[in-house]
Amino acid sequence: MPFEWKLPCATVLALSLSGCGNYYMVRAPAGHTDYYTTEIDAAGMGGAIKFKDARSGAVVTLQSSEVKEISKDEFAKATAVANGK
Repeated sequence: MPFEWKLPCATVLALSLSGCGNYYMVRAPAGHTDYYTTEIDAAGMGGAIKFKDARSGAVVTLQSSEVKEISKDEFAKATAVANGK
């Protein structure tokens, strides 16, 4: 699959999964910060995604991202540690 198709395909997959009540870890390919969310939205053209980070409460927009579905337990553990629980 050509590179220019990988990002849009990954974004479409992430967006199609977002309505299922699942949990996600999101990371920018060049970054080392992990974000956790339950909902991912399209942020305009070009494959960007927008979501609310469960740990910080910040609304994050990433032009390029890696999205991984995680379990409810992984999500709870990652967000509880960040929130001091």
